[in-house]
Amino acid sequence: MNIVKQGLAASLIALACAGAGASAAQAGEIAVIVKTTNSNFWQNVNKGAKAAIEGQSEHTMSFDGPAAESAIADEVNLVENAINRGVAGIVLAPSDPDALAPVVKRAYESGIPVVIIDSALADSAKGTYQAFLSTDNCAAGEEVAKRMIEEAGDSGKVAVMSYVAGVGSEIGRVGCFSDYLKNNSKLEIVGPYYSQSQMATALNQTTDVLSANPDLVGIFGANEPTAVGMGRAIVQAGKAGQMTAIGFDGNQDLQQFVRDGVLDAIAVQGSFAMGEKGVDTVIKLINGEKVDDFINTGVVIVDKDNIDSPEAQNVLY
Repeated sequence: MNIVKQGLAASLIALACAGAGASAAQAGEIAVIVKTTNSNFWQNVNKGAKAAIEGQSEHTMSFDGPAAESAIADEVNLVENAINRGVAGIVLAPSDPDALAPVVKRAYESGIPVVIIDSALADSAKGTYQAFLSTDNCAAGEEVAKRMIEEAGDSGKVAVMSYVAGVGSEIGRVGCFSDYLKNNSKLEIVGPYYSQSQMATALNQTTDVLSANPDLVGIFGANEPTAVGMGRAIVQAGKAGQMTAIGFDGNQDLQQFVRDGVLDAIAVQGSFAMGEKGVDTVIKLINGEKVDDFINTGVVIVDKDNIDSPEAQNVLY
């Protein structure tokens, strides 16, 4: 009797554990999992993904992400849950190149196609996902560096306000920005400082940097929350227009900073395109079609002169 009871208890526990994750996937569900849902940039990715799903009935879409980009374990759990409920495909923006690699491998072993967007996975993950869609972050960083040299001149201090150290997009974007300045100018880099993609942290860090370096000729905010915090700090310090300030990404706050002359320019990624093309690519994979290994979703340098142009308006959000 005790053995039977123990067996029944074990079965009930197993069933409870199986049901502890998300419920079963909807028919043909494509799980879009991003670094955080608390960002206009990622919500614009969501809009693009929805646009790809609309007008067809074979697939559904779910959109999720942690509360913050630094909540890496939470993103791993979201991917685990998607695999456990048997989704048809995954579009993933990995918050950490190493931490997300094992769970992507598990998706691959489960026969679920995975498309990576925005930030690269570690080299160890190659072969476990089918396509990578992103801004060429190194090329984008170099474009910002060229603009910085044009506007700020060839010498002086440039502060780098970065976000999460070691993230694939940060390595390319900030690394290539810094390398280009070092190799093509006499500009001295102050930083980088890491905001953990928190606007308030970036504001405080920028306030301190501006106070400690009154002779700055330039400053670069390398992603949306960081650039917004940087812009607000510049305004609060009364230093708008006193240095070349360039941000990355293109939400309403950053657009207004450009219009007001707080920021000289913003480098804007095709976030809508990441979502739309990411879902389109997964659907092609599900249908057995071949896709390119890398799809560049591009970047546009937006300033006061071109902010109302069709090219800019297509990427701003």
